Amino acid sequence: MLANTPSRRRKTKHLFRDIMDRGILSYTEYLFLLCILTKPKAGYEIAFKMFDRDGNKRIDRREFLLMEEIFRKRAHDQSAVLGDESVSLLSKYLHVADSGGTLIRLGQELLIQETTLLRYFFGSRGNDTLDYDTFSSFMDNLQTEVLELEFHEYSKGMPTISEVEFAKVLFKYTYLDDDEREDYIEMVRERTQEEKGITFDQFKDFFQFVNHLDDFEIVLRMYSFADQPMSEDEFRRAVLVTTGLRLADHVVHTVFQIFDTDGDGKLMQREFMGVMKNRAHRGFREHLKNPVGWSGFKACVRNELKQSQ
Repeated sequence: MLANTPSRRRKTKHLFRDIMDRGILSYTEYLFLLCILTKPKAGYEIAFKMFDRDGNKRIDRREFLLMEEIFRKRAHDQSAVLGDESVSLLSKYLHVADSGGTLIRLGQELLIQETTLLRYFFGSRGNDTLDYDTFSSFMDNLQTEVLELEFHEYSKGMPTISEVEFAKVLFKYTYLDDDEREDYIEMVRERTQEEKGITFDQFKDFFQFVNHLDDFEIVLRMYSFADQPMSEDEFRRAVLVTTGLRLADHVVHTVFQIFDTDGDGKLMQREFMGVMKNRAHRGFREHLKNPVGWSGFKACVRNELKQSQ
């Protein structure tokens, strides 16, 4: 199965769709890829430089595994301090011995199977190195690929999705129950006088902004401290200042149609941030709280059936 791994020289936005079920992905890699989908790129450039221990602007397979392991631990323990984790795992890393087979052992407790992702980055022998530009391109392509899948799920072959469908995407993975979600969506239906549609590029820009919510929240707090609501123009400016992205006027207007519940043209900040933070994590934090075993399996099936309706 690992023989099906494509060359990383062929940069593509269809990598995982091309591989489909002909590849191997570890749980640690799943968490790592999920972090890539939900966090701004700047943090990964810092992390990449941190694990480039020899300063050659490249990391090898062992350094990459160490970085993956720290992201895995932080995904499960949000209170963990990155520096402390790094010191602990770095000491183990210094004593790593490559087994030469399909398994790599870090210290005495971590056992990682060679996977499609490792072979994609580091070759069949595992002795290639990874530079940040290549890794950055991989992150961009991964985010685009997943967003394309979500967009096409609702566009059904058309170049745009409706404002109502955009609202449905926003509320996917959120904490709202079905009735609350439907109330928001019905409000959008009633307020949409003329359907203009939202293109994929507009859709992508908005969800790249969602990955910068922590920076945007700082601006929101400034408005809250001043007891000032936020208008559409102020929202666009805040997004530009914190992310460098220029959101389409129509997208911003649609967001306000969703979260301006009293119709005064101002954003309901608490509701917006609550929904967007849930959306940004793609339901993963709730997944960690879910029961395991048979009860967890039944809960998972119920949730999947609900999402498919």
